[in-house]
Parts: sequence; structure tokens; C-alpha cells
Amino acid sequence: MTKIDDRYGALQLFIAGEWLGAEGRVTEPVLNPATGEPVGLLPHASAADLDRATAAAETAFASWRRVPAYDRAMILRKAANLLRERADHIGRRMTLEQGKPFAEARMEALISADIFDYTADEGRRTYGRIVPARVPGMRWMVTREPVGPVAAFTPWNFPAVIPARKISAALATGCTMVIKPSEETPASVMELARALDDAGLPKGVLNVVYGVPGEVSERLIAAPEIRKITFTGSTSVGQQLAILAAKAGVKRATMELGGHAPVMIFADADVDAAVQALAGAKFRNAGQICIAPTRFYIHEAVHDRFVEGFAAAAEKLKVGDGMDPATTMGPLANPRRITAMQALVEDAVNHGASLRLGGEALGNRGNFFAPTILTDVPDTARIMNEEPFGPIAVTARFQSLDEVIHQANRLPFGLASYAFTRDSATAQALSDRVEAGMLGINNTMINMPETPFGGVKQSGYGSEGGTEGMDAYLVTKTISQS
Repeated sequence: MTKIDDRYGALQLFIAGEWLGAEGRVTEPVLNPATGEPVGLLPHASAADLDRATAAAETAFASWRRVPAYDRAMILRKAANLLRERADHIGRRMTLEQGKPFAEARMEALISADIFDYTADEGRRTYGRIVPARVPGMRWMVTREPVGPVAAFTPWNFPAVIPARKISAALATGCTMVIKPSEETPASVMELARALDDAGLPKGVLNVVYGVPGEVSERLIAAPEIRKITFTGSTSVGQQLAILAAKAGVKRATMELGGHAPVMIFADADVDAAVQALAGAKFRNAGQICIAPTRFYIHEAVHDRFVEGFAAAAEKLKVGDGMDPATTMGPLANPRRITAMQALVEDAVNHGASLRLGGEALGNRGNFFAPTILTDVPDTARIMNEEPFGPIAVTARFQSLDEVIHQANRLPFGLASYAFTRDSATAQALSDRVEAGMLGINNTMINMPETPFGGVKQSGYGSEGGTEGMDAYLVTKTISQS
């Protein structure tokens, strides 16, 4: 029998306003990535559970869409306040299941609350408009209406923030939702649902299910009640889900997929400021971030200086269990990530890269990997073409603006990108020519509740966050009245 960590607590499904435990259901253990030991037992939703969840979302939609936006916003705001009150508790559960340092986990809970607050207000501003009619006595109106029940799928790397974006935007616009979070990090979403339930969310508006990912996604997407899907995860899985959505009735889809963020550091950059900003961004969450800076293209005049400063910053990181207050970088999510990191480092070195720092697993238990820097990495190395999703930074030298923009745009991904320069003409050229959904110039702060989050090319389509994040959950209706 799987032992449950008392600090972690029980796991449940949330369907039609009821909390459902493991009794009579298939279960799987949730593992602490810092120890490899189980901390909880996760119930899987049966086929009947999934059908009940979609039916509940459809039934609730009929009434939830008619609830005034003001009243929907009040529920989201009350839930946001509950998340703030429970930030320590949520942070502990998140660290135990995901591994990130407690301080980061607690901050994620607080950011989720901010997302709820912001989206609550935006839900009150989904305006329509009056179009001047060509015919006397006629009125043309454009209105925005909720799309309907939504199926959401979220990953393990930010188990509260990513679901918070989807849940809050859907609920604020009058949609209902069935969400399947990652089975590796189930408690974080459960805490979002509990806050909403305690805030008075009507039964069936939000449903939380878990199970075998492929089986759950196929059943939810095919369900006739579901009118839209939203997914955050890898490009390969996103392609499969987009196909399922098309086959199930050309259902609307939002896809936030993988990236491989380039960093362009020019000869005139403030190198010390770049080191400080990028070290924090690269190794936060052990590099398991789709917008993490990864491909560092550094002008040859400042390459060695930047690498020395960056390595010095990386060496100061304290890798360990996220529950240890001294830890500044936690473990990777699972043993598969360790294997992937080792393979990418070995391949890069075999292609001629120099291993400046790290490159190895740490300890004899848990999924710890050293902060790693590879320099002068050729384009032929796998890591220059595949997203590492881990604590590895790779560098290459450049000489000209055109050369580095070509390198930044070379891959079929276009999520995040970063640049450091003090020249306004260079900054303007980057703004115009870099192919990415988000570009940070002289900073890495590209992701706030108020700003749209999304990519181009194989990094997906649609945005979350900002005013744009509401559009995916709304349909436009033209009304001609005479």
C-alpha cells in the first residue's frame, strides 16, 4: 500500500461539485522528485466519471453563461483571496510533487491569485459594439458570447499558474471547463478548484479529472458537449490533440507549445546586467520552462566575459530538496529528464562543444542535475535544435546583426526570445525581424497577467493572458435588427 506523506494530503477528483476519492478507482502513486518516494495516491477517472464531468459542464453552462460578468468576477476575486491565504499550504504541496524550491512554489500560488484577479476584471470588459447601419431604421450590433464547455490539458512544470490562466479566462467569460492536469502534479490544480468551490462556484462549472493521458484526452475531445480545447505542452502532443479536435467537429483550439528561446547579446550590451537577468531566468524551476533562455548567441567581443560571469552565477546555486530553505534550484521532474540531459550533453561534446560547467547528475537519489554550460556549440548538435527543458545553457559566437537574427529564426519554434543591447536601432531591428510571440529586450520579464502569452510557427497559436487571452473563449455574433 502506498504511503501518503502527511504534508501532502489526499488527492481527489472534482466532478459536478463533488470531491471523489480513490475508492473503487484505478490509482497511481505521485512521486516526490527530490526523493523518488511516493507522497500520495492519485485516483483515475473512469469512463463514467469523464462522461459525468462533460455532462456536468454542459448542464452548468446553460446557467453560468447567464450569470452577470460582475458576479462571475466576484467569485474569481474571492477565490484569489483564498489562494493568497493558503499560499504556504499550496506551496508545500507543489514542492512535494514538482520539486521547485518552496519560495518559488509559494510565489506561484500568489501569481495564480493575481491571474484570477486580473482575469476577473477583464471578464467584465468583453465588449461588443454598434456598427453604423447603411439602411435607416436598422441597427447592426456585434456581441461576444462564451464558446461553451472547454476541455483543458496542462503540464507539470507550472502546475498552478498555467491552469490558472485557462480556468480563470474560461470562467470569467461564462464558459465551463473540464481540466485534466498532469498526473505528476495533481494537487496544485486541486487547490485552485478548492478555492473556487469555497468561493461559491456553482456545481459543474469546473471539473478536475485525471487518468491515462491519451485515453482521457481522446474521450474528452470527442465528447459532443466539449466545444473548445486548450493545451499547454510539447509540440508533438499538441499536433495530435489538434488533429483530434479537427476530427471531432472542427473544435476551436488554443495551443501553447514548445520553444527553444534564443538570447542575443551584442557587443554594446551591459554584460553584468545580462548575466544577472539571464542566470535567474535560465535556472529557475531547474530550466523546466518553455520560455527559458537556452541558445545564447553572444557577440565574439564579449563572449568569454559573459561566459565567465554566467558560470560564476551558476556555481553559486544550491541544488537540493525544494523543502530545504537553502535550496535555490530543485530537482528535475522525473528520471526521464536526467537521461535526456545526459544524452544532450554527450552529443554536444561529441560535436565539438566545450563543457564549461556541470554536465552530470548529482547525488544517488532524486532527479538532480547540475547547472550546466556548454560553449561554442555547433548547429549540428542536437541541443541546438531540440528544446532541452532543463538546466543547460549553450553558447555560440556571432559577428553581425543579420547573422544572429538568422540564427534566432532558424528553428521552427517561435515562443520566447531575448536580446541585450544599448543601441536603439538594433533594438528596433530585433523588434521588427525576430520571429517570436514574445521578445524581451534588456530584461526577461515577458510574462505577466496583463500581457499575452503565446508563440508562432510550431510554438502554437492563440494567446493566454492579457486582453487577448479572453478571445479564445468567446465567439462573435453579428445581429442585424430593424
